Amino acid sequence: MKTILVIEDELQTRNIFLRCLELEGFRAVVASDGTTGIALAKQHSPDLVVCDIMMPDMDGYAVLSALRKSRQTALIPLIFLTAKVTMADLRRGMELGADDYLTKPCTVEQFLAAINSRLTRQEQLSQLYGGEQTAVLEEQFPSTSPDNIFPSDPKLDSVFRFIEAHYRQPISLNDVAQEAGYSPAYLTSLVQSQTGRTIKQWIIERRMAEARNLLVKTTQSVRHIAETSGYTDAGYFTRQFRQFHGASPQTWRQKSVAKLTK
Repeated sequence: MKTILVIEDELQTRNIFLRCLELEGFRAVVASDGTTGIALAKQHSPDLVVCDIMMPDMDGYAVLSALRKSRQTALIPLIFLTAKVTMADLRRGMELGADDYLTKPCTVEQFLAAINSRLTRQEQLSQLYGGEQTAVLEEQFPSTSPDNIFPSDPKLDSVFRFIEAHYRQPISLNDVAQEAGYSPAYLTSLVQSQTGRTIKQWIIERRMAEARNLLVKTTQSVRHIAETSGYTDAGYFTRQFRQFHGASPQTWRQKSVAKLTK
């Protein structure tokens, strides 16, 4: 049974979604605010999150950002609910890693169709890249090699080649899009639909792979590894590494080296 988390501050809308999900055979979990929603996502590990954008305590973008920063919830697909969506709203959500948008008011049929479509796509991605997704989230990485980080996809080969060649430098979505010959909005949508991740997430993953490799195979300082991996700020690198791996670079190094030398 698939678990769906709905984060929606309007009681009537929340109850309608809860009932229709249960009638369709889903296990439904609901939250009335973003803070509770994030806690429930970590507690229940839902298969999909549906989240309103405009909420009193924290908006949907903040919720999505928090979910993407947590190793436990980083890969859970999320559908935004919004009363209106502009191109700027769409771009912001896609850059953060949103998977779809539903405009309110929507019918129950539209709501369920969006959920079923995203779940089907998620299963396809899991079959294609499940091993790679698991590797990203494992607390301990059995392989420290940065090779073969990117999936094989003819449409995205130029994208991944550019990231591979420039990940040590400050690069943005616009840089990658220009090199690949796509508009930033189209590239965001394409990469998200093909891999389930954003350009930013792929850049970070490549940098993290390099950092893990250097932490285990060299005695370089964390500051030097941060710079070599593409970070000018060692403090920011340490915070981001901790978000991805649940430990500081130094602690991760000690545990990984000890594991390899057993």
